[in-house]
Amino acid sequence: MPEHEAGGAPGTPAHEVRDFLRRRREQIAQRWADEPLFRTVFTVSRDEAVEAGKAVVDALAQVADAQRVEDPDAAGFSAVREQLARMGAARSRAGLSNTQVSSELAALWPPAENLLVAEWDQGSPEELRACSTTLSVLLGTLRLVAMQTALSETQSLIDRQRLQLLEVATPVIKLWDGIVAVPLIGTLDSARSQVVMETLLNAVVDQHARFAILDITGVPTVDSLVAQHLMKTVAAARLMGAECVVSGIRPAIAQTIVHLGLDLGTVKTRASLADALGYCLHELGTNIVNAAPDGAGRR
Repeated sequence: MPEHEAGGAPGTPAHEVRDFLRRRREQIAQRWADEPLFRTVFTVSRDEAVEAGKAVVDALAQVADAQRVEDPDAAGFSAVREQLARMGAARSRAGLSNTQVSSELAALWPPAENLLVAEWDQGSPEELRACSTTLSVLLGTLRLVAMQTALSETQSLIDRQRLQLLEVATPVIKLWDGIVAVPLIGTLDSARSQVVMETLLNAVVDQHARFAILDITGVPTVDSLVAQHLMKTVAAARLMGAECVVSGIRPAIAQTIVHLGLDLGTVKTRASLADALGYCLHELGTNIVNAAPDGAGRR
C-alpha cells in the first residue's frame, strides 16, 4: 500500500483516494487527455486537454477530502461545472446523444483505476477493493454532475429559444402614424400574454401610438384566463396613453364571452381588423374613401 500523506497513518477509503488523486494528478490528466471526451473537445493542443484534466482531478480530490463522494452537490464540483457544461455542449454539437456523452465520461474510470492498482504494492486486497469502489463511486458522481449540468444548460437553451419564438410569434405592426396592431395567432397562456403586453407597450412608446389594436382573429378560444390577460393589456396600454381596441371577435367567441359572464364593457371592440383600423383612423380625424375604378367618378 502506498505511504499515506498524514504521517503514514491509515485513513478512510475516501482519504486514501484523495491522496492517490493528488499523487497521480499529472499521470491521470495525461491519460485522460488521450480519451475521446478530452481529445475531441480540446483540439487546439494536448496541453490544453491535460490542464483541463488536472482541474477535474483537483475537484475530485476536494470532494474526496470532504468525504462526500456520493454527493453531486459537494462544493468541490463547483469549480468544474462550467467546464463540464462546455465539454458536454461541444460533444452534443458534434452529434452525440446524452447516453454517448455519459459513456465517454465512464471511460475516464479505467485509466484512473489502472494507476491505483499499479501503485498498490503492500496494502491488503480488501483495502484496495474499498478504495477502488470509492474511486468508482466518485467518478460515477462526476458523471451525474456532468449530466445534470448538461440537462440544465439544455433547459436554459430551450427556455431562451421559447422566449425568442414567442417574440417572433408576437409581431407589432405599424398600420398608420399613431396606430399599431398585434395580430395574435394560437393559444394565449400566461407566458405569451406577458410577452404580448411588453411588446405592445414598447411599441406604443417607440411609435408614439395613440391607438393599439389587439386582433384575436387567430385565437381559437377565449376563456376567462385569456379575457383577463386581454383586460390587463388594455389597462396597461391605457396607462401609457394609448387606447386599445380588440378586434376579430367572431360569433362563437362572442357567445363564449357571454356564456362565461365576462365583462368587456370597458373595452372597445370591433368585428375585424379593418373595422378597428377604420375606427382608429376616424378618431384621428383621417377619412378614407374608396377610389372608383378607372378613375370613374373622380372630379
